[in-house]
Amino acid sequence: MPYVNVMVAGSLDGDQKKRIAEGITNILHEVAGKKPDTTYVVFSEVERDNWAVGGRLLSEKS
Repeated sequence: MPYVNVMVAGSLDGDQKKRIAEGITNILHEVAGKKPDTTYVVFSEVERDNWAVGGRLLSEKS
């Protein structure tokens, strides 16, 4: 039972989530033989104020 957590800064719309979930599920099926009906994909959308890289919040970057 694969579990994939997709973390992104900001948000995704419903269509983007659907396409990403389908792609991840398909590649796990094709490459690893995992059953699509037991593959879980969870989206974690993190506000840019709560994510930093290089000591700077993403919300501070252009």
